[in-house]
Amino acid sequence: MKQLSGLDTAFLSLETAATPLHVGSAVIIDGATLPDGWGYEAVHDLIASRLDRLPPFRWKLVQVPFGIDLPYWVEDPDFDLEFHLRRSGVPKPGGPRELAEVVARIHARPLDRSRPLWELYIVEGLANGDVALVSKIHHAAIDGVSGAELLTALVDLEPLPPPTGVAVEVEGERQPGRVEMLARGGRGLVKQPFRLARTAVRTARALPGLGGLAEMAVPNVARRRVGDGGMLQRPHLQAPPTPFNGAITQHRVWAFDDLPLDTVKAVKNAAGATVNDVIMTICARALRRYLLEHDALPDRPLQAMIPISVRTDDDRDGMGNQVTALVATLATHLEDAREQLTYTSERMQVAKHSGAVPAQLLQDVTRFGAPALAARAARVATRTRWADRFRLPFNCVISNVPGPPIPLYYAGARIKALYPVSAIADGIGLNITVMSYEDRVGVGLVACRDLVPDLWDLMGMISDALDDLVAAYDVG
Repeated sequence: MKQLSGLDTAFLSLETAATPLHVGSAVIIDGATLPDGWGYEAVHDLIASRLDRLPPFRWKLVQVPFGIDLPYWVEDPDFDLEFHLRRSGVPKPGGPRELAEVVARIHARPLDRSRPLWELYIVEGLANGDVALVSKIHHAAIDGVSGAELLTALVDLEPLPPPTGVAVEVEGERQPGRVEMLARGGRGLVKQPFRLARTAVRTARALPGLGGLAEMAVPNVARRRVGDGGMLQRPHLQAPPTPFNGAITQHRVWAFDDLPLDTVKAVKNAAGATVNDVIMTICARALRRYLLEHDALPDRPLQAMIPISVRTDDDRDGMGNQVTALVATLATHLEDAREQLTYTSERMQVAKHSGAVPAQLLQDVTRFGAPALAARAARVATRTRWADRFRLPFNCVISNVPGPPIPLYYAGARIKALYPVSAIADGIGLNITVMSYEDRVGVGLVACRDLVPDLWDLMGMISDALDDLVAAYDVG
């Protein structure tokens, strides 16, 4: 048995029918490289032959009665691979919009908590004979980096023939009963005072580094000098209002596209910035144009939450969430592309030095919210539509996950493209996640359909924003 961390449990507790908190991807398989007979059976046999490398695929959730302590993962004693593999399709020849509709519907449905928390859909009917593998797995089990590690366990560096009928035997665990879990929860309660004391010490040690977060509430005072002698304000405690900041529904929309990685790097080199700075600027420029077209651009800059992995080489193979986050302002108040990138680069430096919660402290603090209490609070918040009346410190989530720079193969077929599919929540109705693969950057946008019904327009503006930067720095 493996107990979840406080942060892992938070993703379970905050989930409601309208806010399923799973993440995933759409992996496009090149139809021209499919071996004879490639399909459901090939995918099934590949996963079956590598189950020993895929721990979260076998983990089943076991709750502590009355939610008095954090839940546990156990090896599912009745694991049924066929339950998690599904077939789907689009009318031939399916294009990007048709695939996106299928992905959005798959992503909108919560996972069954009585089973290991993942599903994989084999979507056929795409143009050129391509096939999409659409996955979703609960955020309680993985973060962005550990999700990439899971993919690594399923792919090869060369087109090896798919296994046939070879399954790895993985022994399940006996599922503990309520009395045993209640006893475990009682032992956990006894340890709480010691954990609280440890957290208090860590909080005290972290206070100097948390100064930037506290100063978000007093932006006219809390400023940091930058290289040109000017002053940059820290983020505000509340982000400005936008159409995608409000209570969300269970309906989703997904859009995706590629950006050429060489072009992104050329802009980065010309500007003396980082790849992440360029990605952030592209997003800011696209959001500015989108909000202008909707007559909804706020007077002050938008703010984004940026997840940051704190996974080290020692725990590279570990699952669960090992992340923290920072809040960064976006250059949506500026029109000139060069000014936007300069501003973004400077703002990211400010955010990195003063805006992130220490990862261990985040793990400690989230441990002390009783899961049952947190889940009830999440349901009450959803019913009262608090997100329509209160604003969070950020308007959206922007995440950049580095991916493999070399071609990969899945059950003998070549992976053509990778697109992330992430999560949204009340108050944050838009998520922009990018993941590089080979010479491209796959961009996946997820939004609440009722807040951002025209998400494909924003996707097009992201491509246009890169073109604007190319022109501004004359790197075409």
